[in-house]
Amino acid sequence: MAYTMKEVVKKTGINPYTLRFYEKEGVLPAVDRDANGVRKFNDHYVDCVEMVQALRSTGLPLAEIKQYVELYKSGDRTLPLRKTMLANQKSRVEEQIARLIKTLEKLNYKLALIDAQENKFDRLP
Repeated sequence: MAYTMKEVVKKTGINPYTLRFYEKEGVLPAVDRDANGVRKFNDHYVDCVEMVQALRSTGLPLAEIKQYVELYKSGDRTLPLRKTMLANQKSRVEEQIARLIKTLEKLNYKLALIDAQENKFDRLP
């Protein structure tokens, strides 16, 4: 299926300037154009955008994402290296999640203390 820039923006939530920047930087594949030069995006491109967004959301630097993309372009012989890169990033994300869970527990504890304190005042005559 072919998508317009507007449709890709709506589907992925990424803005057109970022799409063009990622394409220019080699993080996203070059886009096909129609006879009038209008960009025509396909499902593979949308998948690539979503993967880049996922990696960026984990804090992976653009340079490392570009490295991953270059490895991907090199074919299946790079699978072990790509797997290692993703596994390392997965470990970092799991560590972030663990820290966030501890933070959430601390916030819930403090909120429970405040609720208990407020309830104590509510029971006064």
